[in-house]
Amino acid sequence: MLSIKNLFRKKRNEAKPEGKIDSLKQKYKKLQEKKQKAQLRKQRLRDYIGRAGFEINFDRLKRLLFNTAVLINLVISSFLIYYFSVTYGISWSTVVASMIVLWVLVFIFIIIALWVIFYVAVDLRIFKRKVDIEEVLPDFLQLTASNINAGMTIDKALWFAVRPRFGVLAKEIEIVAKETMSGADLKTALERFGSRYDSVVLKRTISMINEGIEAGGKIGDLLSRISDDVREQKTMIKEMSANVTTYVIFIVFATVVAAPLLFALAGVLIEVVGNLGSALGGTGSSASSAGIPISFSGTGISQSDFRIFAIVSLSSSALFSAMMTSTIRKGNVQSGVKYIPIFIFISILIYLATQGIVGKLIGSFF
Repeated sequence: MLSIKNLFRKKRNEAKPEGKIDSLKQKYKKLQEKKQKAQLRKQRLRDYIGRAGFEINFDRLKRLLFNTAVLINLVISSFLIYYFSVTYGISWSTVVASMIVLWVLVFIFIIIALWVIFYVAVDLRIFKRKVDIEEVLPDFLQLTASNINAGMTIDKALWFAVRPRFGVLAKEIEIVAKETMSGADLKTALERFGSRYDSVVLKRTISMINEGIEAGGKIGDLLSRISDDVREQKTMIKEMSANVTTYVIFIVFATVVAAPLLFALAGVLIEVVGNLGSALGGTGSSASSAGIPISFSGTGISQSDFRIFAIVSLSSSALFSAMMTSTIRKGNVQSGVKYIPIFIFISILIYLATQGIVGKLIGSFF
């Protein structure tokens, strides 16, 4: 009874003008919260793309990916309609049902795949920019220290240390200088610059610079020491990479050279055994009648199926080999992305070439 009374009371309050106004305010508040969340997501995506150095409109990006997915689906649909109607003579009802499945499931898959590819490309671009910044950071700090020792303030020293050869770092320092000229605090601008990149070296350098500014010590000497420390750290990384070169060579040889050779020999062996089986198939009954348990009946692995299996296996092993090599030498996976197509191409090329050469040599004997 109490719940029914509360329900009637709620209906009575909503019937009043004050209740309608409150409900409208709540709906308006919810709409505003949704708009704010959507704007926040757009801003995060805009900042994420900006870290890669791209200036892309979010709405234009969505339209571009959607139109690309539509175009890919149209090409696939046209090919399937032509292929199945000409080859198999399938009825139009089956074709229409297939198109519906294609435009519902495959279209969603293509949209997701395009977004994943876009995010991977942006992430690799951000990583490349971070590597470029860390590469020229010691030289930039040394120039800034020289400017400070010459009598410049820290903000002017940063600005006058910018050189075109510094690339991404020069553009980021220009952004920091513009923010400080517009009235922003130098410490805040530097922290915002450091937060844009997932670089321990950069964040540690900015933290030490800010601490030196607050302490009021000799910033020039501090920057010189930081520059020397960054150079020593890079030298240690190169030495560690040189010490593990033997492991890298072993992994690359096993996956890019040895595995294709073994797969090629296995493929040739399957072909030879198949040819022998077809040649000796007529003698299987006589061998069985003589008491020899030899039979060439049944179906084994075909050459085409084994080739598909070998190519997929070699591509997977080359992928993981590039990732492992990059992790051992550089300490991250992103640096090995450029080696993935090279490893896959070389391993498949060695496999096909070895299979062709060995197949011709052994085929001349059988």
